[in-house]
Amino acid sequence: MRKWVGGIICLIAALCLMPSYTFADGHVLMMATTTSTDNTGLLDYLAPKFKASTGVELKWTATGTGKALKLGENCDVDILMVHAPPAEKKFVANGFGTNRREIMYNDFVIIGPASDSAGIKDKPIKAVLQTIKSKQAIFVSRGDNSGTNKKELSLWKSANLPVPEKESWYVQTGQGMLTTINIAAERGGYTMTDRGTYIKYEENLNGNPPLKILVEGDAVLLNQYSVIAIAAKHCPKAKYDLAMKFIDWIAGAEAQQLITDFKLLGKPLFKPNASK
Repeated sequence: MRKWVGGIICLIAALCLMPSYTFADGHVLMMATTTSTDNTGLLDYLAPKFKASTGVELKWTATGTGKALKLGENCDVDILMVHAPPAEKKFVANGFGTNRREIMYNDFVIIGPASDSAGIKDKPIKAVLQTIKSKQAIFVSRGDNSGTNKKELSLWKSANLPVPEKESWYVQTGQGMLTTINIAAERGGYTMTDRGTYIKYEENLNGNPPLKILVEGDAVLLNQYSVIAIAAKHCPKAKYDLAMKFIDWIAGAEAQQLITDFKLLGKPLFKPNASK
């Protein structure tokens, strides 16, 4: 009898110590997303409004797009918010995801010291990379298979240049965007970032960061974000219904306006385009 009572007490104690979300697991949507949507504070801003509208709690893990796609493939999450269109389309074609929906965009920019010792300011992106290579200027890459890293690698290829992986001036951090920017600043080098994360970096330094935007506006620097539901056929336990609630919500008028209104230093970090 004592053993039975003791077992009940232990069970109750264990249940009390379990995370609260376990009991409401049916109303929790797990997302894998990029560091930019997390670092900028966008998801912290959107998640409470999504819950107020639908009753669904959004939780997320922020990583590079490559790792986010892998989390989806492994059935570890219910939905993705990522920014590497070619990889996303392959993910869907392989049967891992469905209902890919473009929701917003910003652009990539090349940043570096105001002194711009390599002289890349306002050059076309192809000339920028050729100049950095010829002058062996420090260039800091995320090197983490993120959406930003994937774009950067494609730009080297488009410039008819090999990725300078073994060059001493080419630094690969294997880290997120804000960390990579800070390393570039410490080294007095250049890097590529999405504009939203740059604005957050700018805000962190009271609007006067050591690294400035030197190259922007090239059409190839468009940075499109999309959401993808994990395919129920591939991952039967994925919460497809909740994923579709989020997709419908974030592509709807309320969330698209919220994205428009999300600003730091008076600057928009993302621009909605779900209707396009």
